[in-house]
Amino acid sequence: MYFRRKVYDRLKEWKERYSDEYAVLLEGARRVGKSTIAEQFAKNEYKSYALIDFSKASDSIVKCFDDIGNLNVFFLRLQAEMGVTLYEHESLIIFDEVQLFPKARQAIKHLVADGRYHYIETGSLISIKKNVKDILIPSEEMKIHVYPMDYEEFSEAVGSNYEILKQICNMKNGIGQSTNRKLMRDLRVYMAVGGMPQAVKAYVEGKNFAEIDRIKRQIISLYEEDFKKIDPSGRISSLYHSIPAQLAKGTRKYRTTTAINKRNNKTDNLIYDLIDSKTVIPCYNSTDPRTSLTDTKDLTCYKLYLSDTGLFVTLMFMDRPEVENEIYAKLLSDKLPANLGYLYENLVAQMIAVTDRELFYHTWERENSTHYYEVDFLVAHGSKVDAFEVKSSGKGKHESITEFSRKFSKNVRNIYLLSQKDIGNEETLQLRPLYILPFLIS
Repeated sequence: MYFRRKVYDRLKEWKERYSDEYAVLLEGARRVGKSTIAEQFAKNEYKSYALIDFSKASDSIVKCFDDIGNLNVFFLRLQAEMGVTLYEHESLIIFDEVQLFPKARQAIKHLVADGRYHYIETGSLISIKKNVKDILIPSEEMKIHVYPMDYEEFSEAVGSNYEILKQICNMKNGIGQSTNRKLMRDLRVYMAVGGMPQAVKAYVEGKNFAEIDRIKRQIISLYEEDFKKIDPSGRISSLYHSIPAQLAKGTRKYRTTTAINKRNNKTDNLIYDLIDSKTVIPCYNSTDPRTSLTDTKDLTCYKLYLSDTGLFVTLMFMDRPEVENEIYAKLLSDKLPANLGYLYENLVAQMIAVTDRELFYHTWERENSTHYYEVDFLVAHGSKVDAFEVKSSGKGKHESITEFSRKFSKNVRNIYLLSQKDIGNEETLQLRPLYILPFLIS
């Protein structure tokens, strides 16, 4: 089963405009579909292709790279070993899981310059220093980040009408509670399943949520194995597992000491490794939204979200052997006995991240008080910003975003309160259901 992925169109653009000068590196977390996308693209867009999976490549194929100085010999050996015929300017060579064999990545410079074939690399944990410290990173390499399936891709896979959301986004008045409840339930299905293609496939095939949850637990186990290859002590896994609990507490920033008792320079490096793994999404505090968000990014003050909300749901309930169908049923009907604002925050973080934007939030102290204001997400639009506050149910209190709009009035374009409620307005505050978000940031 193959799902349409937007990255396919980006690969077509690469082939048409850049493939003679650059290889493309598909990077992202494990199990987001990088290998499947690369091979499907090769089958559809080229006369032939060779797929070298370095997680299981034979010694004879690996030894082909000993002759990289003589590319005529290299290509002859490669074709013989793999049993494929390569055609000049009509064939693609895929280096799958290239981080496991950095020598192949270094060879890209010479292979691209040779010009006979095109090249796609796929990699997980690709930017970890451990994997590239002894090689020259090729400048002839374009990077494309592959994310878990976004809500549009998921909707198409399960047969939902995503196009109607675009029409709703342009409406000034609400669509009615009945329709809104149905659309919110559709969105909660996406939150429960997530965007990992293996989990989506199980859902499309009619598997129950207990089976889907087992698949997601297997993916989390794969991540943990990768983390232990970097740090055998298990501290990166602790940092990863701490994310839902820290968001649930509503703290101003992620605290490494909450996940690991002692903090030192090594702990900071582990955070960088975790972020590099693409399994999490960092959201940085912008100290002054009146100027560039990037230029005012506080590297010491950030929150962490999971790159896939479906995995987030599973991680929330990792304290039991498996998540029963009953829990998923309650999630879909919005009857879980908890304030799940942080779960919807993770959804919003994921929706913003898939647009290749860096995430930002803003906090500031209230006058004459120990309390503080916080705006959940900021998105830049030219010289101005859109501000978003996320609620799990209705509009509730929203002092922070109202005060933010007043304080930074010259720099704010729009302010939104995202919740499960229908479209509405409260003075300058735009009340929008969560499923509308992709159209607000496009």
